[in-house]
Amino acid sequence: MKTLIVALGFLTRLPMPRVEADEVDFARAIRLYPVAGLVVGVIVAGAGWLGAHVDPWTGALAALIAWVWATGALHLDGLADLSDGLGAAHGDRSRLLAVMADPHIGSFGVVALAMQLIAKLVLLHAVPVSAWPMLALIPAAARVGPLVWARLLPPLRPGGLGAMVAKAIRPVDMIGWMLVALVLGLFYPPLATAPFIILTLSLWFRRKLGGVTGDVHGAGIELTETALLLAAVLYALP
Repeated sequence: MKTLIVALGFLTRLPMPRVEADEVDFARAIRLYPVAGLVVGVIVAGAGWLGAHVDPWTGALAALIAWVWATGALHLDGLADLSDGLGAAHGDRSRLLAVMADPHIGSFGVVALAMQLIAKLVLLHAVPVSAWPMLALIPAAARVGPLVWARLLPPLRPGGLGAMVAKAIRPVDMIGWMLVALVLGLFYPPLATAPFIILTLSLWFRRKLGGVTGDVHGAGIELTETALLLAAVLYALP
């Protein structure tokens, strides 16, 4: 229960009981990131379902607002930082890390945020109302990503929490959650694409960055969620 509280406290803006936690607890909490994602998904799907009773665009907007609120824009911040870093680094890894660590947002980050929010809004609008309950599983499936990326890719900032997280993930955690996504895909096929999206991003992160940081995890979650929404829309096509 303590691990789940730490995961929810870190990944969401939901009020959580105060618990004593150290870096080891934060590292172990990654094992339950998909559960925290499910909580986010229930909030998003519930808001979208209620809004859809007014009209589809209201449902999409309600879901998007709930998505941003529930996560505190944490992963959007990572996407913006990564975009700024990639746009300004020109292949220089030290400059990439320096730009990503800068608390200010640049033009690349602004464009990435705008495109991501617009993409999610349009895709949420395109998802049929009958599929809203299943959308609760998309944030959960996307948060399997950090378990895979932290296990397969080296931290770009050696030492500290990133290294501890990599050690905290057991093979059974990574493989187990990937299998859960595949099994859920038997009931809702778009979810079966999650492992392939996550592994593709893993290869891209390795080629472009050489490893991961907290910002990269956040960006990866956002990109996975959008790809899964696209899969849901394509699945709903006649």
